[in-house]
Amino acid sequence: MQNTQAVAALVLAAGGGRRLGGRPKALIRYGGRPLVEHAVAVVRAGGCRDVTVVLGAEGERVRATAHLPGCRLVTNPDWAGGMGSSLRAGLAALPPDAPAVLVMLVDTPGVTPAAVARLLAAHRAGAELAAAAYDGRRGHPVLIGARHLAEAAAGASGDAGARALLTAHGAEVVLVECADVAVPDDLDTPADLARWSAG
Repeated sequence: MQNTQAVAALVLAAGGGRRLGGRPKALIRYGGRPLVEHAVAVVRAGGCRDVTVVLGAEGERVRATAHLPGCRLVTNPDWAGGMGSSLRAGLAALPPDAPAVLVMLVDTPGVTPAAVARLLAAHRAGAELAAAAYDGRRGHPVLIGARHLAEAAAGASGDAGARALLTAHGAEVVLVECADVAVPDDLDTPADLARWSAG
């Protein structure tokens, strides 16, 4: 049995929103507040107390604008190179005694506290690698146990994030069905934003 009280959350929020007119994704408004605030609220409501947020595009503006009390803020100067560098920066900043990390993408507003809680429950039941699944297909967020963190960092490159790790250990990844409580879609384009805003 694992202790989920100390599971850290890592919110990747460095993207520049190129297809959203160059607005940093962290500051896109959703539900009346910046996406990064929404993502932090979701992981906290799902059960993660320790939260690290990786910033990149217009990082100083995000720091000045978003209300992120109690979060560990990390700036990734190489954010433009893709999600992999942000994952590495975030993993390097985690508390050394964290038994696992839940990785949350800032542009998945349909992920809910219930989905986060299910992943933490999977870890509590013994899973060292877990991912939210939607009708059987692996999605986000993902949970990575401490013994896999170094490998996750080593394999993170470009926009792949933790994909290399999850692929290499596919048989060990516990898929946690979340289609009944969450929506996996990314918010990448103006059309996506209009759809989420309308919803």
